[in-house]
Amino acid sequence: MKEIIKKADILLEALPYIRKFRAKTVVIKYGGNAMVTATLQSNFARDVTLLRYIGIKPVIVHGGGPQIGQTLARMGKETRFVRGQRVTDDETMDIVEMVLGGKVNKDIVGLIQKHGGRAVGLTGKDGGLFTAEKIYLEEAHAGEGPPEIIDPGRVGKVTAVNPEIIQRMDEGHFIPVIAPIGVDGEGKTYNINADSVAGSLAAALKAEKLLLMTDVPGITDENGKLISSLDREMLMEMVASGTIHGGMIPKIEAAVAALFGGVSKVHIIDGRVEHAVLLEIFTQTGIGTEILP
Repeated sequence: MKEIIKKADILLEALPYIRKFRAKTVVIKYGGNAMVTATLQSNFARDVTLLRYIGIKPVIVHGGGPQIGQTLARMGKETRFVRGQRVTDDETMDIVEMVLGGKVNKDIVGLIQKHGGRAVGLTGKDGGLFTAEKIYLEEAHAGEGPPEIIDPGRVGKVTAVNPEIIQRMDEGHFIPVIAPIGVDGEGKTYNINADSVAGSLAAALKAEKLLLMTDVPGITDENGKLISSLDREMLMEMVASGTIHGGMIPKIEAAVAALFGGVSKVHIIDGRVEHAVLLEIFTQTGIGTEILP
């Protein structure tokens, strides 16, 4: 009986958060190990289906780097990264679009529907969801001298978002599942960092929350201790000091863009934890790092 009562207590703990976030939009960047482990994939699909059923509006932006890498390796193409961005020639772009916009996207849609949700797969091309432009990267050299400017090929950034198609999906109670592929004004396709896409979409949709799933517990201090909460000013100080570096930088840039755009909170959470999304939204303590304006 005690175990049964404990389950009721869990539901009651969630009640204030269900009430608070009902009818609100939550943008979730889904990636990392949460996408490659079958159990975590299934749990994620069930979690977002639950969110939709109780009146919260999840919008999913997914990555797929490991899947792209595996496909490129099978085709004998080498992968090169600069500042965390995959250098993408025309042939690689075709493969990226096939893997992200095709297999990965539709696998996520299929899992959500298996668990009773209604999902629709999109890319930035669909309904003019977002417009992109090409970017160039800088790579610093050891010693003095200006950084090298590198052309990464078909790599872009979001320049504009038209959320109309997402709003139409909401009217039909669908869960949008978005691959980070955009197109410029001339119809040229670009590979875009999924964190960046999620931040731009969250700002455009005036989302209540942006959740960035990753493969670490959250943001840690210089001693490796998890920081449960910090604001934007503290965040930028940690970037300036080098405490935050490497692969966390795109997530921080996405978080800052979302907060500037009016998103109430950004959460960086460990996608390796089962039901990470539910634990972060519906519990008092959460499991990762929350970032405040």
